[in-house]
Amino acid sequence: CNYGLGALNEIKQAGLDLPAVNQIELSPFNTHSDVVSWCNNNGVAVGCGAWSKLSGADGPQDQWAVLSQIAKKKGMTKAQVLVRWSLQKGYICVPRSTAASKIERIAIAENSYGGVNPEGGGFVLTKEEMEILDALNIDYKAGKLGRRDGWADDDVVSPDWDPTDFV
Repeated sequence: CNYGLGALNEIKQAGLDLPAVNQIELSPFNTHSDVVSWCNNNGVAVGCGAWSKLSGADGPQDQWAVLSQIAKKKGMTKAQVLVRWSLQKGYICVPRSTAASKIERIAIAENSYGGVNPEGGGFVLTKEEMEILDALNIDYKAGKLGRRDGWADDDVVSPDWDPTDFV
């Protein structure tokens, strides 16, 4: 949905059914804590793409380095750590599945639920690691990611643009 507080409050005030899931761009770099809190308080599940395009040239380099250290320590990919972070936060997280090569398809499988869940031979982030990741929030906006996901170029007006701000 990419609903921010404005849209969510408007839906609620109009007496309409709330969405079952609000899928937003979430990562340790942009936790949308206000939207997540609203959803949790109103029975709306939160879905995310935590592994999204976060490492671009203009990406949060200091935060990315911290994530890389945790991934290296765990012997996992950064994407796997991001998926595990989202699962431990209680978010619905479904990794993207388009791939042109066998190597990419294997990486996607490793970054799926089975690749990060303890039952699937995966791993768990410690309380300390979760706190470190949670402290990386810099409200990194989707506009800086160069992501459009169905939005027109005219909608994405600046690097500070975020679909949850769209009303």
